[in-house]
Amino acid sequence: MQHISILGCGWLGLPLAKALLNDGFTIKGSTTSPHKITTLENAGITPYTITLSAKEVLGNISDFLSGSDILIIDIPPKLRGENSELFTDKIQALLPHIETSGIKNVIFISSTAVYADDNTVVTEDTPAKPITESGKQLLESEKILQANPNFKTTILRFGGLIGEDRHPVKHLAGKENIENPDAPINLIHQEDCIGVILKIIERKTWGEIFNAVAPYHPTRERYYIKKATDLGLPTLKFSQKNESTGKTVAVKKIEGILKYSFNTALL
Repeated sequence: MQHISILGCGWLGLPLAKALLNDGFTIKGSTTSPHKITTLENAGITPYTITLSAKEVLGNISDFLSGSDILIIDIPPKLRGENSELFTDKIQALLPHIETSGIKNVIFISSTAVYADDNTVVTEDTPAKPITESGKQLLESEKILQANPNFKTTILRFGGLIGEDRHPVKHLAGKENIENPDAPINLIHQEDCIGVILKIIERKTWGEIFNAVAPYHPTRERYYIKKATDLGLPTLKFSQKNESTGKTVAVKKIEGILKYSFNTALL
């Protein structure tokens, strides 16, 4: 029986943990909120309260990692606010703990924000040129993890995350003068996020970089107006004043290497 530690049992990490449990894995899961410990316990996850800071890792990180074959890192950069810290510093603080744990394989959840919005099709071979600070921190963290010789890291660059309880159209509904009407969407449903990770583990595909978005790229204007209508939300209006900027994220590598088929109907 394989043992997996999931650093960050939040919106994606918790349902991922449940899916892995159903597949027969033993799961340790972390949260930064003590009140969520019971939720993890009730799901059959061995719970830990773990918090990364720029200088140290708070919580019983040694026990959290001990005995696990795989570590999944699913924590957001959180670069805003008075107490914000460099995400790369947090990853650096985590590194020695991974090294001493004996874990050999890591999955790091990153983002397609590492690519520039230059109206091109991007693949994993496209040079990463992040514009946002979050994208820059994620790209540097990817490099830090993949350069470490003590374990192999597979990078997953997710597009916009959606699910039954999460969709960007809910924030756009009723608004006017929305930018980038002609930019393509690059979204991935929570179910596909989990499906891709399960495939990586099943096929033991380590040391790779994968883009992960559904291969469905209508324009933002077409997609979000229809989605608002389908969900019975207030109409929204886009502005054609400025030229649209974006990118189309290609996923041929996931489809080819992992043999994974996305469920575009979920979008």
